[in-house]
Amino acid sequence: MSSSSSSSSSTALQWLSLVGIIWLQSINGTNTNFPAYSSQLKNVLSMSQIQLNNLAFASDAGKLLGWFSGIAAIYLPLWLVLLIGSFLGLIGYGIQFLFITNQIPSPSYWLIFFLTVLAGNSICWINTVCYVVSIRNFPCHQQIAVGITTSYQGLSAKIYTDIVGAAFSSSPQGKAKAYLLLNALLPLGVGVVVAPLVRNINVMERPRNMKAGFISMFLITIATGIYAVISSLGSISSGLTPLKNVIGTGVFLLAPLGIPIVEKMRENLSRKWNLNRERRVYSYTMEENNNGIGSLEIGAVKEGEELDGRQVHEPCVREEIGVKLMVTRLDFWLYFFVYFFSATLGLVFLNNLGQIAESRCSSRTSSLVSLSSSFGFFGRLMPSLLDYFFSRSKYMISRPALILALVVPIGGAFFLLLNPASFSLFLGTAIIGVCTGAITSIAVSITTELFGTKNFSVNHNVVVANISIGSFVFGYLSAIIYRKEGNQEDGRCMGMACYRSTFVIWGSLCFLGAGLALVLFARTRKFYSQKS
Repeated sequence: MSSSSSSSSSTALQWLSLVGIIWLQSINGTNTNFPAYSSQLKNVLSMSQIQLNNLAFASDAGKLLGWFSGIAAIYLPLWLVLLIGSFLGLIGYGIQFLFITNQIPSPSYWLIFFLTVLAGNSICWINTVCYVVSIRNFPCHQQIAVGITTSYQGLSAKIYTDIVGAAFSSSPQGKAKAYLLLNALLPLGVGVVVAPLVRNINVMERPRNMKAGFISMFLITIATGIYAVISSLGSISSGLTPLKNVIGTGVFLLAPLGIPIVEKMRENLSRKWNLNRERRVYSYTMEENNNGIGSLEIGAVKEGEELDGRQVHEPCVREEIGVKLMVTRLDFWLYFFVYFFSATLGLVFLNNLGQIAESRCSSRTSSLVSLSSSFGFFGRLMPSLLDYFFSRSKYMISRPALILALVVPIGGAFFLLLNPASFSLFLGTAIIGVCTGAITSIAVSITTELFGTKNFSVNHNVVVANISIGSFVFGYLSAIIYRKEGNQEDGRCMGMACYRSTFVIWGSLCFLGAGLALVLFARTRKFYSQKS
C-alpha cells in the first residue's frame, strides 16, 4: 500500500475515533446527575442526610480504584477495557434499579453503598479509554483532543435530565427509577457502538494539515455549548420542553460526524485523481557520483517547523516517572491539594446541589443541574481553545497560573451563595460549574507535563483519587451541619442556615487552594517558561 493511501485512511479514522470518544464522554458523567434525583432517592429509601451523603461519596469512592483501569489499559485491548467499564455500570446501577422497582428483595444499605462504588468505578474505566485514545491518536494535538472530548462529559447531566423529562414519569419516584435505568443502559449501549473505534490508529510520523478539522470541531463544540446554555436558561424561564432539548442536543452530537465524512470524501477524490495533497519536507543529499542530482528523501516535520499554521513542538514534559516516584515529589502534593481545594470542592457542591436547592425552597433542581452541566461544558472546553489559538503567543500563561485564576472565582461563588436571592443560587452554580470544569480539563495536561505520558493512565487516576477523599470529608462536614441545623422530625432542614456555615468553610478553603496554586506556579514557572 502506498504511503498516501495508508496515511489518508489513518486521518479519517483519527477523526472518527475522536467522534466516538465525544459520544462516550457525553454519556459517561453518570455520577453528575445524582443531584437531580438524590432527594427522591432519600425519600424512597428512607435515608438520613448523612446516609445520602455517604452514597454521594460512594460514587466518587470508585475513583480510589481507578488505577485498576489504568493498568488494564496497558495490558488489555482498549475495546475490552471500555466494555468492562460499561458492564460495571450496568451491574452497579442496574441492581439498584431492580430494587427500587421491587423486582428483587430489599438489599441492605451497605449493599447499595457497594453498588454505588462499583458504578462510580465504571466511569474511570471509560474515562481512561477516552484519554488514552485521544493522546495516542493525536500525538501532536493531544492536549487539544483531550480538552475537546473531556468537555462533552460536562453535558452528561443535562443529557440525562432532558431524556428523563421527555420520556419518563414526572413523579419523584418515577424520576429516580428513570435515572438509574438510563445510568445502567446508556453507557453500555453507546460503548458497544463505539467499541470498534477505540483503537490505536497507525498515525503517520508526519501528520497532514489538520487545521480545518480542528477549527470545524471547535465551531461545532462551541455551538453545542451555546445551545446547551440557551436551552438550560430556556427551561428555567420559558418552559422549553425537554423533548425539544433532546432532539436539539442529539443533532449537535451527530454534527461532528461530518468531519470524518468530509475527510473520507477528500481521500476518495485524492485517490481518484491520483493527487497527493499531503505536505512533505524534502531534504536533498548531494552525492558525488550522480551528476549533481540530489536524492529525494521524505522527512518528518521536525520540532519548530510549521504545521497547521502553528509551531510544532514535541510534547514537553519534565520527565517520565512512575507513580511510586511521583508521590514522593513536592510538586505532586501541591498539585494534589490545589485540585482538592478547588475542583473537588466544586464537585462536592454539585453533588449536593439537590439538597441545597431543596433547603432554599427551590423547585428548579433539574434546571440547576442542567445549568451547571452546560457551564461545565464550556469550562472544560476553554483550555483547549486557549491552547490551540494562543499557544504561540508569548502572553500565554502557564497551566498552574490558569488554575490560580480559576480557584478564586469558586471561592467567591461560595460566599455569593450566602445571599438568599434565587439569582445568587443560579449565578453561583454557573460560576462553580464553569471553573470546576476548566480545572478538570487543565489537570489532564498538567499530569502529562509534570509526570510524563508513559504512565499517564495510572498517574492521573492517582491524582483524581483526591475527589473521593474530598467527597467524604467535605460532604460529611456539610451533612453534619445540615443535621445540626435541621429542626424537623424527618431530619430535613429548610432555610439558609442549612448550608451557611458550609459555604463559609468551603469558600475559605478555596482561598487556601489559591495560595497553594501560587506556590505551584512559582515552583514550575521556569519549566513553563522554557516550554513556551
